[in-house]
Amino acid sequence: MNPVDRMHIFTRVAELASFTQAADALGLPKASVSTAVQQLENQLGTRLLHRTTRRVQLTQDGQTFYERSKDLLADMEDLQTMFQQPGVQALRGRVRVDMATGMARDIVIPRLPELLQVHPLLEVELSSTERRVDLVREGFDCVLRGGPVLDPSLVVRPLGAMRMRNCASPAYLQRYGHPQSLEDLAGHQLVHYASTLGAKPMGFEYAIGTQDHYLPMAGAVTVNNGEAYTSACLAGLGLIQVPDTGLKKLLSQGLLVEVLPDFVPRPMPLTLLYAHRRNLSKRVRTVMDWLAQVITPHIQPPRSELT
Repeated sequence: MNPVDRMHIFTRVAELASFTQAADALGLPKASVSTAVQQLENQLGTRLLHRTTRRVQLTQDGQTFYERSKDLLADMEDLQTMFQQPGVQALRGRVRVDMATGMARDIVIPRLPELLQVHPLLEVELSSTERRVDLVREGFDCVLRGGPVLDPSLVVRPLGAMRMRNCASPAYLQRYGHPQSLEDLAGHQLVHYASTLGAKPMGFEYAIGTQDHYLPMAGAVTVNNGEAYTSACLAGLGLIQVPDTGLKKLLSQGLLVEVLPDFVPRPMPLTLLYAHRRNLSKRVRTVMDWLAQVITPHIQPPRSELT
């Protein structure tokens, strides 16, 4: 095994904090992974990882070597392709991306054949979830995320903002009536959304100027993912408040109806996130640029472009 391969194995162990998980991710026996890291430590003359029966942790030297290794591996990958002519052979390898289920289903996956036709050697691993994944520990190259970014260690690429809508099913409106004002909501039901079940629901959200407001509402159902949220609304269980990126078809078919358009949450920012600015390979940069090109026609431009 050459030093570059050992370096690559070491970075996966460091990122996942586990020899077993790194072996699974790389498709190698655990013994080979452990041997590679040990050989690398012997070569460098220093310990890179603290090993216990319960955890694997970088030493101070290991942290320094990890940061330099990531840069070097990325530079080597770019060097290997810098003289290739643009075309189908230019991109190869895996890109792992995470995004909301509705975004994947309605916008990204229908256009994915176009990307793979241009780059047939590219492998896309697409995770669809509403939870906030750990980019480093779970091995994601980039994440498409709606809402505020709370982790300052991530690099943020703003794409724009998604307009929010209040919706209900025709069956629900036939039963409860069509709300015309905030006061009318006292007689309505809200499908509550909570990323962690058991958390207190915020209620009906709306913005007036720069101020966000929350109106407590009754609701018998609480869900924790976007698919269930829309399904509950279609089943007539209450109002929902969602980005309009995945609603246009349902609205045009009459399966959902917009209500109270003057009382909606402020547009939800949509961003591409990645962990290390200098470590983006050519294939990751290309996939991120493609995602931005596919998604931006469906959303509002970033606020700076509106001013």
